[in-house]
Order: sequence, then structure tokens, then C-alpha cells
Amino acid sequence: MRISRRALLGATAAGLPRFAIAQSAAPDRRPTITVAVQKIANTGMLDPLHEQSSNASEHWVGSILETLIARNQQGHLERVPGLASAWKRIDERTVELTLRAGVKLHNGDTMTAEDVAFSFGPERMFGPATAQNGLSPDIPSIARRHWPALDKVQVMDAQTVRFINKTPDITMEGRLSAGGSEIVSRRAWIEGGNWRANALHPVGSGPYKLRHFTPDGELVLDAHDAYWGGRPPIRTLRFLEVPETASRINGLLSGQYDFATDIPPDQIKGIEAHQGFQVLGGLVLNHRIVAFDLHHPALADPRIRLAMAHAVDGQAIVDALWAGRSRVPPGLQWEFYGAMFVKGWQVPKTDAAQARALIKAAGYKGEPIAYRVRNDYYTAEVATAQILAELWKQVGLNIDLQVKENWAEVLNKTGRGVRDWSNSAVFDDPVSSIVNQHGPHGAQQTNGEWTNAEMNRLSVELETSMDMARRHAIFARMLQICEREDPAYAVLHQNAAFTAKKRALPWQAPPSFFLDFSPRNWHG
Repeated sequence: MRISRRALLGATAAGLPRFAIAQSAAPDRRPTITVAVQKIANTGMLDPLHEQSSNASEHWVGSILETLIARNQQGHLERVPGLASAWKRIDERTVELTLRAGVKLHNGDTMTAEDVAFSFGPERMFGPATAQNGLSPDIPSIARRHWPALDKVQVMDAQTVRFINKTPDITMEGRLSAGGSEIVSRRAWIEGGNWRANALHPVGSGPYKLRHFTPDGELVLDAHDAYWGGRPPIRTLRFLEVPETASRINGLLSGQYDFATDIPPDQIKGIEAHQGFQVLGGLVLNHRIVAFDLHHPALADPRIRLAMAHAVDGQAIVDALWAGRSRVPPGLQWEFYGAMFVKGWQVPKTDAAQARALIKAAGYKGEPIAYRVRNDYYTAEVATAQILAELWKQVGLNIDLQVKENWAEVLNKTGRGVRDWSNSAVFDDPVSSIVNQHGPHGAQQTNGEWTNAEMNRLSVELETSMDMARRHAIFARMLQICEREDPAYAVLHQNAAFTAKKRALPWQAPPSFFLDFSPRNWHG
């Protein structure tokens, strides 16, 4: 690159520093990367609360929005500094965080404690919904699922905040690291005018900023070069919605895409047979389950639900559809829980004879039971559903397998029975899953599918107790209720996420659904 002396002097006279001229003239050789995903967003919006931290949105949300406490995506998802450089417990109800200095938001502002307080305020999270603020009516209840007793976020100074709970909560640090607790720009939100506008164009601090979003189409992000974690390695990041597995794979092999997500294990060998391609990934902190609606006439009897759990052969699903790359887990829990893990607990044993005996004792008269699934929203979902439907039919149940187009059709109350779902551990405590999804504020109860008075009382105690031995006993009892006595769900297998890519691209698969394209995970 050569710049004439006359041009340089002219530019300097205009007030531009010399280094800026050279920098602006240098070509940006960072790549543009296209990622083919099964789904971008279930709700047609980009707000993580509205998306309820779905498996689909987890692919990209961390590239735009970040939490105060992060999860180590290059390790074992342990908590690490994020937008907060440090934190400490003040008491059982209070956590104080020191904000990272100099964090630039996508609109050029420097993040302050005011942005943090606003992100957890009524405009974004706790309502009430009005015509003026455009807040989606379901957001306050979803926010309370994440933060059931948050009282306030107190601004101590520009770089210090305190999260103050109404009740004791041993999990506050975990909640701060979970989806739904991302930080947004206060000024950008106000300028956006209402909740919906911001849900379609979030302004955060992540390594990439939103350029364009077409629901059910594409999500285009550009590098946020002022990112606190270093210069992003990709100039433009494009997520393209490609629902069909074969189309994602063919597009990758033909050069249309650089990455293809949600690869079934039986396709891995074929992809890697092509020189220059590889498939990365493995188990993630997510279990595939089926959820029951106890309002169905047959499912009102818990014996029918338990019979369905006994008829499930999770190992057959793992062997047939996952090539041994998954596993049947010990109920709705993960070893990630540490001291809260209930050792010795298992899912109901596969036992067709026991299932038939329970069905007979319940007096089942052959009523059709709708089983609703999506068209491979989950990896190998339809094939899994076909196996389950056959297993249930073999023990005497009349199963009506229904493939639906979207979640609204799956959750429609008319004729509901059993549906596909998955549950994640978004931090290292059972509050993050069994309470978050099946407790009094959980999705299953707010959907009107299932409820249990003892479970609800125990959920409140689990969220407020600081006694770890008592909390462990509570969780063990919850598993007994939800998986044996009054089944809310049946666990099928632990989920695994596999992503195919061009072998030359210097990217590693995190132990989650997140496709991390930050400088921390691009080693080229």
C-alpha cells in the first residue's frame, strides 16, 4: 500500500490521525462464514427470554448478548468472569458484582451499572405488559421462572451492582450465568421504542452485532470490532435456516455452507468420508424427554403415565439412532450438579410386562392418546417418535402419532396428550432444570399440562434453603414424584450435538449447543 505525501498531508490537515488512514485502507481479510441450522428462532424473535433459551437460539445468542458471569465454553461450563470481572457474596440474599471496565456495546456506548439494572427492570423483564411498552404478556412469568424472588438490582457506582433477592438463594451466581440474564443497552432499548422492537434487534456487547434478521430465514451478524474479548475473527457471520438434514449436509459438501448443525450420528461417517470435512461435538447438558398432559382422560391416571415410562427402551434408541454416542441418564439430572447429584437413581426400568399390568389396573379402555412431535426439530426426532409409538402400542396403548409444523401446534390444548421436549441444566443445580421446567413457574405448569402440590411446595423450599443436605433430600423427593408417583415426563436419553464443518476452519465444538465464534474459540 502506497500513500502519496500530498494525500497524507491533506488528511492530516483535515484532522485525521495518520494511523487511521493506513488502517482504513487495509483490506479486511477475515472470512465470511455461513452456518446452516435446523432452526434459528422458535418464536420469530431474538429475545432470549421470549425464546426461553431454546436449543435453537442457544446456537447464536451468546454471539450478540452476554451475561455478567459466563460459562467456560472451552472447558466444562464452569463459571468464569464475563461482563463482570469479579463477584462476591454479601449475604444469603445479596451478590455484589464488579463490572468489567471499558466494555463497548454495539451502539458505541460504554456499559455501565445503569445498563445492568435496566436489563433486569420492568421494561425488559417484569412488566406489566402495556400497549405502550409492547411487552409480550408471557415475559413476566418467564422472567419469574429465572428469577422467582429478585427484589432489585442496586447501582452502587458506575462499575458496581448488587443483586438483592427477597429470599435467601444459594443459586444466584448460577442464575446470573444462565440464559435470560443477558445484558442489553439501556439507551438502545429506549430509542427502540418498545419491547417488540428490541426483541427483533437486540443491542448487546457480544463479539458480533446484528445486521439483519428474517424470521424463518436468516440471521446476519457483523464483527463488533470494539469487543472487550479481542477482535472477532470473522467479518460476517450468517446463520441460514435449512430444516432438512440432507439439505444441510449437501450444502456443506457442495461449498454453500461452512458449517452444518444438528447432524445425526448415522451421517457422521459419510460426511467424514469426504476429504476436507469433519464432524465435531458430543454429549451436552440436555436430556430428551416426553412430557405428559394429565388432563387427557387416559393420562389423568398416573399409572398410565408410569406404564409409558416403563415401556420406553432408551438404550434401544441410543443404539439404533445414536450409534452409542448418547446414553440413558440417571433421570432428569447430571453429574454436573456435583453434591446435589442423587447417586443410585435411575429412570424406570424397561419392563413391558410391568407396563401392561399398570395399564390393566388403570382400566384403560383404548382411548386414543395423541403424541405430538416436530419434524426433526430435535436430532432424529421423527425416528425416535416412531420407535416410541411402536413400544407403546406393543403394551396396549392406542397412540396417535402427529407431526406438527411448529410449537404452537404442539402446545394447542385441544386433544393434547404426550409431546416431545428437552430439558437442560443451565447451571449446576437442579433448580435450573426440574424446578425451572416443572415447578410452579415452569413451562409445563404454565402450559397447563401438569401440576403437583407437593412438588410446588418443595420447589419453593429448594429455591430458598441454604442447607445443602436438606436441598439434596428435597431434590431426591422431586425425582420420586416427577418420575414415579405422578409422572410429569419420561426421560429418553441424554442429548448430543454434532456440527459438521470444513476441516481447515480453526474452530472447536463447545460442550453445549452454543456455536462459539469468539476470539476464544477460533485459533487461526
